[in-house]
Amino acid sequence: MTTTTEAPAAAGAPADAPRSSRSWRRVWTGAGAIALALVVWEIAALVIGDAVTLPTVTETARTLTEYLGKPYPEVQGKTLVADALISTGRILAGFLLGTAAGLALGASMAGVRVIRELADPLIAIMRPLPPIAFIPLLVVWFGIGETSKIALIFFGVLPVVTVATLGALDAVPPDLLNASRSLGASQVRTMLHVRLRAAVPGVITGMRIAMGGAWTAIIAAEMIAATGGVGYLILQAGNYLQTPLIFSGIAEIAVLGFAFDGLLRLLLRLADPTVRR
Repeated sequence: MTTTTEAPAAAGAPADAPRSSRSWRRVWTGAGAIALALVVWEIAALVIGDAVTLPTVTETARTLTEYLGKPYPEVQGKTLVADALISTGRILAGFLLGTAAGLALGASMAGVRVIRELADPLIAIMRPLPPIAFIPLLVVWFGIGETSKIALIFFGVLPVVTVATLGALDAVPPDLLNASRSLGASQVRTMLHVRLRAAVPGVITGMRIAMGGAWTAIIAAEMIAATGGVGYLILQAGNYLQTPLIFSGIAEIAVLGFAFDGLLRLLLRLADPTVRR
């Protein structure tokens, strides 16, 4: 009995160790790549010797730390933290609404042929259009308030999530669906409990792509029609040649984007533990 119960644990230990080792190796390799890029940046800035053209890493870090609690512009501006929260709120609102609508539309297109035939050409037309092109129109419709920016992200996320959902649902093996129907599940129940669950990894991958596009759209919108947000901060810093602050805003976008993508990757691993990310 002792030999039988201890054997699986002994066999399982070496299998878990390499996977943990690979994870840590990826972390250290990624950290090393970032450190190398920062070293190259610092050397290039020192060689150029012009902070307006390219500030050093240390100057950028000092500026970033300073303006985390100091508004810019000083009269009507906000801190980096406040601008980050404004942009994040807009991203979350537009992304969640666009994702919910894309999931519903993609599932409807996969389950009802008439809806697919009606919506497919519209999605095909919308998907190649850059959301930035709609900024002037949305400003005319909704003004420069929050509604226009949330709508911009919504229209950018919707077609991407719809196509990802539809593709993931179409890729579910027919045998899996037939097995569910043969056990007495209705078409709706099969869609909700079998087909959608099997399509979750593909849907989350589409959400990751849509999140990148959402950040591009909101930063562009904040540069054109906004009084707050990271894009507005970068534009104001550029007007006064505050290059270290521009790089600080870019670094803030990178950190926020990396954090959101990390959350979606974690969600993907929870949905499908066999996926290695």
